[in-house]
Amino acid sequence: MDDCGETGICPVKVTKMFILGIESSCDDTSAAVVRDGYILSSVIASQDVHRQYGGVVPELASRAHQQNIVPVVDAALKQAGVERKDVHAVAFTRGPGLLGSLLVGVSFAKGFALATGAKLIEVNHLHAHVLSNFLREEGREKELPRFPFLCLLVSGGHTQIIVMRNFLDMEIIGQTIDDAAGEAFDKCAKVMGLPYPGGPVIDRHAAEGNPEAFRFGKPNVAGLDYSFSGLKTSFLYTLRDKCREDPRFVEQHLTDLCASLQRTIVEILMHKLEKAIRETGITEIAIAGGVAANSGLRDALVALARQRQWKAFLPERRFTTDNAAMIALAGYFKLLNNLFSGQDVVPTAG
Repeated sequence: MDDCGETGICPVKVTKMFILGIESSCDDTSAAVVRDGYILSSVIASQDVHRQYGGVVPELASRAHQQNIVPVVDAALKQAGVERKDVHAVAFTRGPGLLGSLLVGVSFAKGFALATGAKLIEVNHLHAHVLSNFLREEGREKELPRFPFLCLLVSGGHTQIIVMRNFLDMEIIGQTIDDAAGEAFDKCAKVMGLPYPGGPVIDRHAAEGNPEAFRFGKPNVAGLDYSFSGLKTSFLYTLRDKCREDPRFVEQHLTDLCASLQRTIVEILMHKLEKAIRETGITEIAIAGGVAANSGLRDALVALARQRQWKAFLPERRFTTDNAAMIALAGYFKLLNNLFSGQDVVPTAG
């Protein structure tokens, strides 16, 4: 890495390198093709079966991945206009995620590599989320973050503040000590009787509500770490007490509850992010992960960046959720540094 410069890209001439990305960490089966860092295709097959259970059922997820992986990869290659023999490397999510789901993607990637001679590249799912800020399409150029930058990674399973020093060098300087922000959204939505996944539903209702209508407890955690378990408890107790007085309380105050909950979560997230900026002196800020699609969080970051003269970067909403384009892109940067995996690679859930 020392002779690769601050970007993390080694000075290797690479032209027309096609990378197939495979993502199967949770309940979305996704495949994408990237050429020299640009997206050629991105296909996602979602699993609606989990909605009736209010959350992802691991066994059902892995079975659905087995059904979806071949047609999804086939569709991604056809959309990109790429033959299997032309794929130089296959990048896949090794972890973290659901072990059974990961196993499907890893096994397919290994089989594809054996059959075609493509290189194998393992990718950390969270690393790929951060790099989603660098996803580009030909003819749609955009400004990209400059190193070093801070990334607030917020998803259903993780909440982290990360220092990115180059494409391959990341340091977690703050993270949740219990629940993730995305989990808080989903669990509070479930308490209100909203469908899964609850985060996007809360976001839609919040747009019509009063964010100052209710106050919920905020954590007091030292350093740059987060906690959301106390907020969930505070929200639950508020609903319990109010519903005793009026059984229709949630129905009558749904938009205000969603707006107030969203405001509280965003304030918690932004408070620690501001602290991280003061401590590091880094003023280029990005967000990533499923919760990066939340309107309240996006608006708060843009507004604060304008006020404090930071530079804020928001990934496209379609690339905030799990997708193989970010996996392929992460694989591209590892390919430039000749970081390949062997056939003995196995998935890691943690």
